[in-house]
Amino acid sequence: MELGTEARTQAAAVGGPPSLEIARPDDWHVHLRDDEMLAAVAPITAATFRYALVMPNLVPPIATAAAAADYRQRILDVVGPPSEGREPFVPIMTAYLSPELDIGDLRRGAEAGIWRAVKYYPAGATTNSEHGGSSLPACGAVLDALCEMGLPLLVHAESTDPTIDIFDRERAFLDAELAPVADAWPELAVTVEHVSTRAGVEFVADHPQVRGSITPHHLRCDRSDLVANGLRPDLYCKPIINSADDREALVAAATSGSPDWFLGTDSAPHPTSHKYTDRAKPGIFNAPFALPVVAEVFHRAGALAHLEAFVSLNGCGHYGYPPSGEKLRLTRVAEGCGSTGEPIPDSVVTADGQQVIIFGVDEARCWRIEWL
Repeated sequence: MELGTEARTQAAAVGGPPSLEIARPDDWHVHLRDDEMLAAVAPITAATFRYALVMPNLVPPIATAAAAADYRQRILDVVGPPSEGREPFVPIMTAYLSPELDIGDLRRGAEAGIWRAVKYYPAGATTNSEHGGSSLPACGAVLDALCEMGLPLLVHAESTDPTIDIFDRERAFLDAELAPVADAWPELAVTVEHVSTRAGVEFVADHPQVRGSITPHHLRCDRSDLVANGLRPDLYCKPIINSADDREALVAAATSGSPDWFLGTDSAPHPTSHKYTDRAKPGIFNAPFALPVVAEVFHRAGALAHLEAFVSLNGCGHYGYPPSGEKLRLTRVAEGCGSTGEPIPDSVVTADGQQVIIFGVDEARCWRIEWL
């Protein structure tokens, strides 16, 4: 893939820090929640990202066009208008694929421009997935309709079989459920969401109609970060952060420049009251510092020249949107993360007093972001 003309790493005249200019990034997988949490986190996503593919797992789920239109308006209301000279933030709505999904309503919503994708959750796999399906191949009527309408299928690829080790559940789902669907519906565009394993990377490579999103936390961490020095509930997510070998495969895929891969933060805020408990909720809130986390991963991989493709171009190509006309400059300002001493917030607080911990504080100290 040809990189944008402004996506170039630069060196200062005498050994200065790396710097690059990229098109404004997009987030192709984000949870904005609702009510007070929505008001707290949606403006943070909108401050960086131009498009945001919004997940539908509210309570109740977003499964009708009317519900999606109402939710979209609530998002826009809390974000507000853009600053002068800035492109507007655009939430892109997804439909929750449940057994009750009305194909006629789905079709009307697509024709009205309300929907842009349909999301499949295995029932019970993650937060608010209780209305999901028990078998993806059994959703044949919906899959036929998606092919006819040209809507992509987004998949939370994680088996819920309790006999399967949690670290093997992505592979199990891909083999048992998504592989038969990819074979039976080769014209169906599919995104494997938040790929977390080498098996997921290989699955995308083996299926031409399938793309993959990758999160900042799966690029940045492995399971030793989660459990080696005491359990860290702020790093607990679904799919779970996996092995060092899996992380290595994800970094290689993301930094390759291949159009198969793009950023989906899976930013998923939960208050500390739901994280620091005997049954922590899965989800990592990374929206404030997702871009510096990813930039640091690419920097350490020697692949900053491919950063724009991953965060600003490839997702647009897959979902049929033009890249942003806005530009920003990232400059690395510290050789050791966390060494600048700049005040960086480590949490946000909702209007009703709920604290949410932010992922990526150290990387935020390493990178300066300037709008051009």
